[in-house]
Amino acid sequence: MRADGPDGMPPLHLPRRTRLLLLCAFLLLVAAVVADLVSGPGTTLSPVLAVAPVLAGATTRSARVPLAAGGLAVVAVGLLETTNTELPTEVHLTALITVLAATLASAANVVLVAARERELFQVRTVAEAAQRALLRPPPERIGPLRVAVRYVAAAAEARIGGDLYALVETRHGVRILLGDVQGHGLPAVETAADVLGVFREAARTEADLGRLAERLDAALAARPGEGRFATALLLSVPPGREPVALVNCGHPPPLLRREGRVSALAPPAAAPPLGLLGLTGGGYPAGRFEARPGDLLLLHTDGVTEARGAGGVFYPLEDRLPGLPAGSPADLLDGLLADVGEWVGAAGLTDDAALLAIRWEA
Repeated sequence: MRADGPDGMPPLHLPRRTRLLLLCAFLLLVAAVVADLVSGPGTTLSPVLAVAPVLAGATTRSARVPLAAGGLAVVAVGLLETTNTELPTEVHLTALITVLAATLASAANVVLVAARERELFQVRTVAEAAQRALLRPPPERIGPLRVAVRYVAAAAEARIGGDLYALVETRHGVRILLGDVQGHGLPAVETAADVLGVFREAARTEADLGRLAERLDAALAARPGEGRFATALLLSVPPGREPVALVNCGHPPPLLRREGRVSALAPPAAAPPLGLLGLTGGGYPAGRFEARPGDLLLLHTDGVTEARGAGGVFYPLEDRLPGLPAGSPADLLDGLLADVGEWVGAAGLTDDAALLAIRWEA
């Protein structure tokens, strides 16, 4: 369990490499003090004690720690002065001033960094609350479906972006939306909020999935002056064993894993992203497929398939999906994100990624 600090912030965690570097610096400082003690009364290394509060400040969010370390360093300077009696007073005074200046600067730096971390923590907390309000976590079980979702923002401090998903249980069956708004930042989030609001209302009233897509398109096209669009997948899972309806609005096709084999569910005809139907005419044709117990359907945004590994190679989702965990949808998504993380390495994702996995139960 994570033990948060009194201000709600998580405890400071230093990477292992950072801890090793600080330990090496501390050992060098100890070695300098020992060398000062054995070198005789005519030389001193006491100015290096100014490093002590700097090292202490790198390990904490509290200004008291570098101040305490600086106090100990001042005492050490005084003790070394008694052993280096042949040096002029100016040398000892210079060492003392250096230690005091480093102590005050380190304490001020800790206060500044802690204040900025608190600001960032508050922003991230607000972003998480906005995400929970905008992208409501679905129940694990909806009708005949077992469901899991995962959302990963490319920028860790953002926590939310233009990818979106929603599940609504209606008299027409379970309606599912997964999409990706063009662009980034707050405008993309606002557009995603509008799309989700229209979907949650229209999913309950529109019996035809194609008409539902047209409602979303009209709402997006009516936004003043932005010209934003969104790729999307719409599913309608009827209450009985009727075929599942699927509308693809310019989005990467979903992947169906059945008995260990994976296939992409291509749309019956090309259709534009939401917001661009007026430029092409026509409508949003619905495809259908028969779902069987044990089938698993994966909906995803291009943040996954465009994740680059060594040499700039894209993540081969369709090829790697058969080898991922075959347990629950949650197990699959956790395994998939771990696999993507290994693929991209330290570079991380360059775009937000939304994943939604559905398994039909017997």
